[in-house]
Amino acid sequence: MSNLQDQFLVHFWGVRGSIACPGAETVRYGGNTSCVEMRVGGHRLIFDGGTGLRLLGQTLLSQMPLEAHLFFTHSHWDHIQGFPFFVPAFVKGNRFKIYGAIAPNGSTIEQRLNDQMLHPNFPVPLQIMGADLSFTDLQIEESVRIEDILVENRLLNHPGEAIGYRVTYRDHSVAYVTDTEHFTDGLDENVVWLARDADLFIYDATYTDEEYYSERSSKVGWGHSTWQEAVKAAKAANAKKLVIFHHDPLHDDAFMDRIGVQTAEQFPNSVVAYEGLEVDILAADLDITETNGHVATKSTSISGVASSK
Repeated sequence: MSNLQDQFLVHFWGVRGSIACPGAETVRYGGNTSCVEMRVGGHRLIFDGGTGLRLLGQTLLSQMPLEAHLFFTHSHWDHIQGFPFFVPAFVKGNRFKIYGAIAPNGSTIEQRLNDQMLHPNFPVPLQIMGADLSFTDLQIEESVRIEDILVENRLLNHPGEAIGYRVTYRDHSVAYVTDTEHFTDGLDENVVWLARDADLFIYDATYTDEEYYSERSSKVGWGHSTWQEAVKAAKAANAKKLVIFHHDPLHDDAFMDRIGVQTAEQFPNSVVAYEGLEVDILAADLDITETNGHVATKSTSISGVASSK
């Protein structure tokens, strides 16, 4: 769209959880960890800084000087490892506003990003970054206003705590809910609140129910959910579109194809996230179908399908 005020695009740069897993068996869905970019009303919002953030940074070098808002759900490695390799943060003239909740041990998002770049873990300290970096410590349930954009958060069920976000612009909303474990005795009210009537609901479906409840290798207590629970939450929240996200590194392309088909059988307007997927939130309602091994769409309001061919 020529008018940036009429823009609400969601682009997926990293869709994996736990650890990056590049290789021949993950080439179609991608192997980079969590990073989602939203271009909203002339502003750039980035959610999490997994290894996908490095890819995003490379594309932004031709667009400097830059200003963007980075929102972190938490600081487990798969959500911050791309930050030291985010080249635009090293360039003077760029400005980045960085948000994150204070951890249970009292550390701020600035402290945690700084610590991962200290010797002996990393050769270049955060202070070498030449861009203007400003840090904001979010309180749980605190709202952030960026002109006409509203960013809200709620606490998620994850070891060490994480928060989910809801972005609202012109009566359209996207819920970014990753790294959360469902409750076995009912739906998580915070998840349903974030996803209520959302145009797009991005949800942590790291496991299947079979893996999660396995007697041999149960994943109960590991802090992640399943695609079956994603469907339940999406239906309860009356979400319009569901995105399966934060794929387990052991799940190859063929496995993700099967999850896509199974999810679509229970929630037809769904898609399994892959690197390069872009969703236009302000476009007409989407009619999702299976295309070339991805759950994609015939509508032009989701692009990136060509990357799967």
